[in-house]
Amino acid sequence: QVQLVESGGGLVQAGGSLRLSCVGSGIIFSNSVMHWYRQGPGKQRDLVATITRGGSTNYADSVKGRFTISRDNAKNTAYLQMNSLKPEDTAVYYCKAEVLRIPTWVDYWGQGTQVTVSS
Repeated sequence: QVQLVESGGGLVQAGGSLRLSCVGSGIIFSNSVMHWYRQGPGKQRDLVATITRGGSTNYADSVKGRFTISRDNAKNTAYLQMNSLKPEDTAVYYCKAEVLRIPTWVDYWGQGTQVTVSS
């Protein structure tokens, strides 16, 4: 059974930092592409950051230079370090594992963690 569990969300003032964690089980974590998404109130779920199996990263323009995605395969964990937070970063943050199940890729989602940034 595949499970992704996010943690690290909370309430922070603008300019502050948070680090989100996503622990995976039931998958070969090192074979997974990991993503962080977010969904603000009344908005669609948007991709925030991606880290490939090889460690390459990609970011949404809105978070470039402020957020850093990383992974520790030995701990089956992906991270999202969020600095210089803004009120518009307020959202539920979800991690997604894109897992190779030959011959296709399968997506698994966590339950989300709330991040609230006060002005």
